Amino acid sequence: MDGPAHDTLTPRLLPWLSPEGKPCYLSTGNGGGYLSRLADELEDLQLTTGTDVLGLARRVLEDPESPCTEVRYAGLRLAECLTDALRVAESRGMRLPAPGTEDTAGGEGARGQLTRNAGSGALSPRTCAQRQ
Repeated sequence: MDGPAHDTLTPRLLPWLSPEGKPCYLSTGNGGGYLSRLADELEDLQLTTGTDVLGLARRVLEDPESPCTEVRYAGLRLAECLTDALRVAESRGMRLPAPGTEDTAGGEGARGQLTRNAGSGALSPRTCAQRQ
């Protein structure tokens, strides 16, 4: 978790928009509560959905006989998933401690925090290397 001082200073960007289409933020104390857990679950779902859509879209895009409408549909879904993934990355990046600072809760620097965030649904560096 982020240190208590970091949590109170930086509101969390949530993985959904307001009805007006504006970003939603949550001010959490130390670790968060129900809304933080809900946001974590939605981020995990968004990243899993992105992986699934990517697999399906690749099949459409690799087939030279795919109809134009299917290619367009795949592109639109990929754009939606990329938007979600970028929002998750931005939210998680905002919660990382500044480079060179120590995480007061666990005594780890930014690298340790990234590993914990990656374990909650994002691809860790090891996973990325395995996929290449």
